[in-house]
Amino acid sequence: MKKFALLALVLLTGLAQAQSTPAKKELVAKLLTLQQKAIEQTAQAMVERPALQMMQQASIALQTRVAPDKREAIAKQVQDDINKYVADVVPLAREQAVKLAPSTIGALLEEKFTEAELKELIGIIELPVNRKFAQMGGDFQKALGEKLVAQTKSSIEPKVKALEQAIVKHLGLPPPAAKASAPLLGAPQK
Repeated sequence: MKKFALLALVLLTGLAQAQSTPAKKELVAKLLTLQQKAIEQTAQAMVERPALQMMQQASIALQTRVAPDKREAIAKQVQDDINKYVADVVPLAREQAVKLAPSTIGALLEEKFTEAELKELIGIIELPVNRKFAQMGGDFQKALGEKLVAQTKSSIEPKVKALEQAIVKHLGLPPPAAKASAPLLGAPQK
């Protein structure tokens, strides 16, 4: 009998924690509104990731498979296609992410946080100092990125060149120094 009483108490405690109230739903909705920009940025990053990967692959292909006199024009066409894709798809992805947020992020917030915790979280997010800190994210990235490149360029650049040479060798292409004088495998002949 004690086991059943203990089990009932555990179940009731769990239900009380997971149970949602109108006040809790309102707090979750407010949190989602406060986090809308981050939700939209997540969707945008997901959409842009394959475009960036394709751009990188296209850049490699341009250097290894396209005649030098045609590279600039083809690069512009590729960039135009990628820009069109991003312009078409990002708004759709952002809109869907915002629509899905209540049933995904919102559901997790309701399940994992109490009303008191949600209020505290909203208080933290709404603090002016937190907003100021969040707005500086781009500045932080830029400052770190510039210094990181400056500090590591001399040690990383030779490694990038060595990697490029190794990949070229694996692919059976002429070494980078010989690119100008010898036609590349699969490259269109003039």
